[in-house]
Amino acid sequence: MTDSWTPPSWRQRKARQLPAYPDAAALAGAEAQLAAWPPLIFPGEADALRERLARVARGEAFLLQGGDCAESFDELGGATVAGTFRVILQMAVVLTYGAACPVVKLGRIAGQFAKPRSSDVETIDGTTLPSYRGDIVNGSEFTAAARTPDPQRLLRAYSHSATVLNLLRALAQGGFADLHQVHRWTADFVRQSPQGERFEALAGRITDCLAFMEACGFDAARTPQLHAVEFWTSHEALHLHYEEALTRRDEASGRFYGGSAHLLWIGERTREIAGAHVEFLRGIANPIGVKLGPKVTADELLPLLDRLDPQQQPGRVVLITRMGAGRLPERLPALVRAVKATGRAPVWCCDPMHGNTVTSGNGYKTRDFANIATEVRDFFAVHAAEGSQAGGLHFEMTGQDVTECRGGAQGLTDESLAQRYRSACDPRLNGSQSLELAFMVAEMLKAGRRQAA
Repeated sequence: MTDSWTPPSWRQRKARQLPAYPDAAALAGAEAQLAAWPPLIFPGEADALRERLARVARGEAFLLQGGDCAESFDELGGATVAGTFRVILQMAVVLTYGAACPVVKLGRIAGQFAKPRSSDVETIDGTTLPSYRGDIVNGSEFTAAARTPDPQRLLRAYSHSATVLNLLRALAQGGFADLHQVHRWTADFVRQSPQGERFEALAGRITDCLAFMEACGFDAARTPQLHAVEFWTSHEALHLHYEEALTRRDEASGRFYGGSAHLLWIGERTREIAGAHVEFLRGIANPIGVKLGPKVTADELLPLLDRLDPQQQPGRVVLITRMGAGRLPERLPALVRAVKATGRAPVWCCDPMHGNTVTSGNGYKTRDFANIATEVRDFFAVHAAEGSQAGGLHFEMTGQDVTECRGGAQGLTDESLAQRYRSACDPRLNGSQSLELAFMVAEMLKAGRRQAA
């Protein structure tokens, strides 16, 4: 974005959260191989997403960003990908129908392989090994061989991402997302739940609406919006060797684009203004996200925005708050006021997951649905009070029948966690809990629009 920036300029800055590879030559070889392969996404796609996000920032649409905490090479089969896609589709339909609001659908998928860690090492029974940093770096098994960072995993991450992207594009454009098929989107384990029954009732109303329009002469067969959806991908730009290797210069515009996903974000642990991650992301033209925890101040945030978005491009920046239930009302208002005073209009998005992680009585890392819901409600309340746009929701979920987060209409307890706890990192909402959250947010969006009218 500036004359002084190049894709490897981040290497001159302090880089946190990067693995220590024992073989530098092997790492360089993997980077060279990635650099020779095609990018996974293309400039026009990233530009289109930025245009959609500009609508979100103006209050004309809503951002729904969801997917796995950390994707696994072993769990990226067609059923897993389709399950996650299906739940996001269901949530989007709930929001669109209930709030009369277009929804930008953005997955944490096809590249979310790297995870930040609070410690470089992990000790179990007196044995200390490198921490698991996601499948793009090492394996989760607690053995020396598995935990040694392996550059070949960068190539596997690319291959898996390409495969998943191919499937997602087929699902989005090939008929799976057709609104005439809305009754088929509900997974069997969700169908008999309160949220499944609620969605089936909504699906019935949508089917009736389509039949009515067709009876009035509306040609649904020639309306592509009813048969396909736009679906975008995102992940945390944590592994800078991988991100640099997939960066490409667009010959038409002269700008550089990150080729690994449509949107990349900076995490809470890597957003320091002089750090390597900010240096890398400031130079690519993709939309970018910034995670904001409860300790961030306006004095930190405003210079960071100047660094990442000096031209104040509409749709360029998504600010993703992750503060925790109870803390968000104390911390967010000052940030909203400070950003608003500069004339900026970023997309404000709520991540109600990462600030609400606790350990259950039986030792599982979990999240309480009630706290997730509280943070979402507080997020909307703060923006309403400040005259700002509550633009989106960022959450960790899966289409699988997991029991990783307590509470919700299913009433999951500590004892429930052991039944189907499958996450290698953070706990995720299952399909029923995700739908429950979508119905709640739809009601808040609807109420906000009524007040605005």
